[in-house]
Amino acid sequence: MRNCASHMQELEPLIDEALARRLLSSQFPHWADLHIQRVAKQGWDNRTFRLGEQLLMRLPSAEAYASQVEREHEWLPVLDPHLDLQIPEPVALGQPEHGYPWKWAVYRWIEGESASPELIPSLPEFAATLGRFLRQMHGVSSANGPPPGAHNFHRGGSLLMYDEESRSAVAALAGKVDCDRANAVWQAATQTRWTARPVWVHGDLSLGNLLMADGRVGAVIDFGQMCAGDPACDLAIAWTLFRGESREVFKSTLGLDADTWNRGRGWALWKAVIVAAGMAETNAVEGQQCWQTIEEVLADHERA
Repeated sequence: MRNCASHMQELEPLIDEALARRLLSSQFPHWADLHIQRVAKQGWDNRTFRLGEQLLMRLPSAEAYASQVEREHEWLPVLDPHLDLQIPEPVALGQPEHGYPWKWAVYRWIEGESASPELIPSLPEFAATLGRFLRQMHGVSSANGPPPGAHNFHRGGSLLMYDEESRSAVAALAGKVDCDRANAVWQAATQTRWTARPVWVHGDLSLGNLLMADGRVGAVIDFGQMCAGDPACDLAIAWTLFRGESREVFKSTLGLDADTWNRGRGWALWKAVIVAAGMAETNAVEGQQCWQTIEEVLADHERA
């Protein structure tokens, strides 16, 4: 799940190979001669460059994302020993310099291709693997982990932060979606909260942040919105990707309660309706997918 349009309006500094080379030369000169190449698939929050054969550089693209680097640098090594799938390995933390205003990082390069439906031979197997990964995350102690907040766009926190935005989006879609059904989903999602201990939350568990290797999920990347909180936001993929058997496999593998699944539907609905209503900047795939996600969420809520 990406962020609302209001978060995407900040001016982005010029982040190119020349800047990356200058930062490396002054702070990590032992890497300064490595080949630097901009990665073809770029995310919203960072600009990524491959550094030689074994490393990559990630530089936050705006102030709203600047804290993600330090959060990953501190907490990914805590999670890594407990997880079967590969996650990013921080190697070095860079400092602001040469007109670039934020901290940046070097990570170990992970081989793989961004997941897409056509690359997944078995959705139920994919769902089971992802469900086990999340259960492993939930089992890692989150003591002193960062709580949800503005720094991660409230992932892992209360859906009520987006109550006005979500209701406005649903109202704007009158005549295009069933507003009564959508409001019922939202009501069910916002009338409960996570009362157990906080668990580790990825915060943006989407296909673009899953890497495939040999037809299987090999790695989960981009933990910039990670926190310790309510796992419901990580469930949105149940309606954006999974259907029928694969959704049931995902649910049964995770073993979460009905209220948490209600909040998960709320997170999926919130993102889909703000995209459909033109209230969020997004890519073409998400723009097309939002309508199907809305229908999947509404139908699944009624079945539940």
